[in-house]
Amino acid sequence: MGLITDGAFNPMTYLSTSGPGRKIIHYKPRIAFFTQGSRADAVFYINAGRAKLRVVSVEGKEATVTILGPGDFVGEESLVPGNQIRKATAYTSTPCETMRIERQEMIRALRDESALSDFFLKFMLARAMRTQANLIDQLFNSTEKRLARTLLLMADFDKPGAPEHLIRKISQEALADMIGTTRSRVCYFMNRFRKLGYVEYRGGIHVSRSLLNAFLQNRLLEENTSNLDFLRGLRVQHPQLEEESFPPTRTEGESSDVS
Repeated sequence: MGLITDGAFNPMTYLSTSGPGRKIIHYKPRIAFFTQGSRADAVFYINAGRAKLRVVSVEGKEATVTILGPGDFVGEESLVPGNQIRKATAYTSTPCETMRIERQEMIRALRDESALSDFFLKFMLARAMRTQANLIDQLFNSTEKRLARTLLLMADFDKPGAPEHLIRKISQEALADMIGTTRSRVCYFMNRFRKLGYVEYRGGIHVSRSLLNAFLQNRLLEENTSNLDFLRGLRVQHPQLEEESFPPTRTEGESSDVS
């Protein structure tokens, strides 16, 4: 299958086949695509698998910035003129298939191929919107709201046609990093979600549609302007869920690990 399909450049073919200035790389779990402080000389596109983006402060404190999955670009800071250094470390959580594209090749392709530049621009706009929503979420929402929203996003409830809503493997420490709280708080709310039937632990975290339904109907989460765009998108993609029932709210919790 070539890069040209019916006379048009195919971005997905370009991002899944090796060629000049780009190559497919397969990674085992816990292997870095690149490390913080290393040279920013390539962009990565994830075709399969999961990865994390982590930052270490000058004081040595570590934090998970985001979880990456199929369809995500990472390392796009290498395209910024004058930027030579990575600001974070990206490493795999599961086996990953990635496309590594050299900086000059990515710049050429974005300049010459409008289909790829449109594809990349849509991704960057979606990432910017999610980053803004994450910031508002962090500033104004409770720990429980932030955890619920993070689980729904990680389980791909915001992506139409997702085959399953499973988070393969993530620790409570990583979740705590992502939502800005402690492991004990994550433990408490995860056990609460489990008792309510919102999540199950079977080879990872299975996120139930009942959590989405609770989110949509504000039974779990209070109405908040920072959730409006996210809620509208979920209602469009899952209109049937508003009619489903879900367990009544309970408050008890107990100690348990996510992973």
